[in-house]
Amino acid sequence: MSLQPGDALTSHNFGLQIDGVMVEYLAEVSGLSLEQDVIEYQQVSSQGKAVTKKLPGVKKAGICTVVRGMTQSAAFNQWISESVAGNMGSARKNATIMVMDYQDNPIKRYNMRNAWCSKVDTSTVKAGEAAALTETVTITFEELVIE
Repeated sequence: MSLQPGDALTSHNFGLQIDGVMVEYLAEVSGLSLEQDVIEYQQVSSQGKAVTKKLPGVKKAGICTVVRGMTQSAAFNQWISESVAGNMGSARKNATIMVMDYQDNPIKRYNMRNAWCSKVDTSTVKAGEAAALTETVTITFEELVIE
């Protein structure tokens, strides 16, 4: 069953690709935004009236936060390790948040260029607790392209 015109995507099926390889299905993504500067200038029209114009400026870099189950995903763990160690030559990767339909077909992609992990928070560990452990990872990127 594919999406019909007017159908909205659901928020439950998405994952993370690093350099084109799916490495992790995620529990949550937040803060993913695309922003650019606005250039404002004023000029005088041919009728002698002041006119304010706005133009798009430079795209801004950004950050997003992903929450994942604490798993043994070797590629994701390696990416975190390289980032935290400051090995930026190998830590900067092209990463994609991929949203999929009910049949796991990719529908929308948020491509982050030169992305790396700048922060990792683990969930609370408590004796006797029967809860899944998660990691909250902050991803910094230089450019976001939405497909």
